[in-house]
Parts: sequence; structure tokens; C-alpha cells
Amino acid sequence: MQLTDLVTTRRCALRIDQHDLELTLDYMLDKYLKNPDLATLRQERRIADDSEETLTAIQDLVYISSDSGSLTDMFEGVEFLQDGRFLEDADTPHAEPVTIGERDALVVDLQIDRTGVGYDRNWVGFHRRRWDRHSDLFTDFVAESVEARVGAERAKRIGDLESTGDKADFVHALALRIWEADFENYSRFSGPKLVFKTGDETVLNIIGGRGGICSEKVQAVKFLTDHYGLESEYVLSGPATPDPVPEERLRQLLNTLDFRFSKRFMRYWQHLALLYRFDGMEILVDATNGNVPFLFLSGPEAEGVLGYESKRSVRVRMAVKEEDFYYHRVSQDIVEDMIFAMEGWIPYVDLVQVFENELGLCITKDYMVAPVVFRTETSFDTMRREYLRVSDEAGLDCEVSDEWGLVGPIGEAFEMEEPGKVEHIMDSYDHLLDRYDEAHGPGHEAGLAVIRLAS
Repeated sequence: MQLTDLVTTRRCALRIDQHDLELTLDYMLDKYLKNPDLATLRQERRIADDSEETLTAIQDLVYISSDSGSLTDMFEGVEFLQDGRFLEDADTPHAEPVTIGERDALVVDLQIDRTGVGYDRNWVGFHRRRWDRHSDLFTDFVAESVEARVGAERAKRIGDLESTGDKADFVHALALRIWEADFENYSRFSGPKLVFKTGDETVLNIIGGRGGICSEKVQAVKFLTDHYGLESEYVLSGPATPDPVPEERLRQLLNTLDFRFSKRFMRYWQHLALLYRFDGMEILVDATNGNVPFLFLSGPEAEGVLGYESKRSVRVRMAVKEEDFYYHRVSQDIVEDMIFAMEGWIPYVDLVQVFENELGLCITKDYMVAPVVFRTETSFDTMRREYLRVSDEAGLDCEVSDEWGLVGPIGEAFEMEEPGKVEHIMDSYDHLLDRYDEAHGPGHEAGLAVIRLAS
């Protein structure tokens, strides 16, 4: 059986019992999607590790979670298709003969259409299920992160989170660990190739030596601290104004997903942070990086940035531009729905982050690496001149190559300093071009721009 979620493009496959080809759709889904015997499938080598991971992710897209993390009913609006035809529960999906390698097989190929699903995720149950899936990895990550910041003895003492200082140190250690991870888009096009990562997927990505962007990293911190019962909420940020967030307008954008003529509203949610509340204290935390400063502000400092009556901006340098970011308290449904939409409802959100949002493939303290996609020498030359012009105006050195490689002195310096990041960037080439051709038509090539950033 092959299952493909048409919204997120996630796909998994597993080997089913041949007599189950006679099952109707509802029984087949109950046995292999909602309640699969993963231990047996794994033991009998009927599902690969990556397909098992994707299967559990698809479960959370199809079924509602209870607060305890168990799956309940299917989300209203979920439909299943085969060969472009919608299936009813009582229909029996058919199997098509195929050749896999040198072996003949029968494949039940099902597509999941969720275009009729609303913003109904139970985030408590969702995070509970995701934690339970890799609890040992997450527990070790937390322990190692805290110990690295406060030392082994202090880590033991704050583990019970009894005092305000313990809680603050705990959040600070985890946030700083996430902040130090790569600010990157390259893992959208290499490895699992997820167009947008959830909090748990971002933590796993960081454990694997990679990272994420602001909306992914902030989710990662919240995912970890939610498990330990620390209350937090999302904060919107961007180069907007100190004025209140136009919440109804943002809700309208999320309901229609029509972002034309909305540039002045989009500035409010260009960036994300977290606001923690415990023991009468508020702490504003920004764990993004990408040349956004690490923020851990409490008391008057936090109030100065988040104040209702007046607020001050935070100066950030996103690659070549310096901007004033304002941080805003906001109704949580707006942020949660925005995050959910970014998982797949916004077409080609992976490309949007790289190109429209100008985040490139990687931003470090000293470098930015971005893809330059073109069809003709003329279009490449136009983009090359624009990169050089913008960099020169900012007083930065820049190299632009029509090859997917680091061929100049700046690129070579980056390669020497960040060999791991270079490997991920090189691995991104094929899938990035495939996605770009899919979005904008075939025939593109890609080179790289490398900018040496100001300290």
C-alpha cells in the first residue's frame, strides 16, 4: 500500500497481507493507517524506517488526537482517492501490477485529499503523540542541552523545576541550544525534504546536525517546554509598526489563503518568538538566530519590547539589511493556524522561504548562501549584477557563480569553516531544481551566491 498526502506531499509505503486486498477502504485504513501493528511490520521488514516515520506523521493529518495522544475520529473533510476517483468507505480499493526492481508486485495506491479540512488540530494531543514517538531522543536532548549550559550539578538540581530560577535557567538553556543550531532552508531539499517542519521534526533535524528557520525553531522550543508543563504563548514579530496587530485581517488571510495585496499585513507575522509565564514572571524568548540576536528578556526589559501602551523595537540584521522588529502579543489561534497552513496549504512554501522571504539556503554569523536559479545567461547576469549591487551598497563582499559550487575565495573560506553545511547545500541541488521546475516550468539551472556578512 502506498499513501500520499496531497497537501504536504508526504508519502509512505508498507507491505500488506495479500488477503487484505479484499478489505473495504474503511477496514483497510483502520488496520494499516489508524491502528497498524508497527512492531510486527518492522519485525517482518514490511515497512522501512522512513516510511514508518511518515506513516505516523500522516496519522496526525488524518485523525484527531485526544489530549492523551490517542487517535479518535477522522478529521471532517478528509477524502481518499484512487486514480483520480473519490472512494467511499464501503469501496474496495483495487491493486495495480507493478515491477519494483526485478520483482513483480501489486500496489494499492491511495491519495489523501485534505482540501476540505479546517484548522481543527488539537495541539496538546498532537505534541503528546509526537513526544511519545521519540521520547528517549527528546529526553536526552533536553538533558544534554541543560547540562551543557549550567553544568552537571546544577542540571540535576533544576531538573524538578521547583523554583522560578530553575524554570528560567531551564528555558534559557534549551532556547540557546536551539538558537545555536543552523538557521537554514537546505533541509527542505535534502534528507527528508519536508516543506515545513513541526516542532518535533525540527528538534530531530537539530539532533541530526541541521536546523531550521524562525517559525520552526520557535515551535521546537515550545514543543520541548510544553512537555515539562511550562506555560508559553507565541508572539508575532516583524518590520511592521508598534500599532496593534490587525487580527481579523490576518484571520481572513488564513481562511482564504489569498495573500495578494496583503504585503502591509504580512509584515506582522514575518517572525515568531515566545512569551513564557510562570510564578508571576514574563520572559520574552527569541531563539531564531540567522543574525537575529538571542533574546531572553524579563521584567521591564520584556515590557519595553511588548508593552501595550508603547514599545521599543529590536534591531536585527537579516542578511544584508538591518531592520527594526516589533514584537506583539496576539491571539494564539492566529499563530497556530498560520503554522498549520505553512505545513502544506501555502503552495511551494519551501520555495517561498528561500526566494520570496530572501532567507536563502543558510545564514550564519559570517555568511549567507543563496541559490540563483535561471534559464538563460541573460537572466543569470541580471541576478548576478543585482546581488553584487545590493551587497556593495551594504558594504559586503559577494560572489555569484552559475555553477552549483563554491569556486571563489569567499566560497572557499565558507567551505573550510563550515564543511558540514556545505555538504547539505550540495545535496540540495536536485530536489530544489525539481521543485522550482514544478512551480515555474522546466528548463532551469542553478548557481550559488555567497555573501560575507558583517560581524
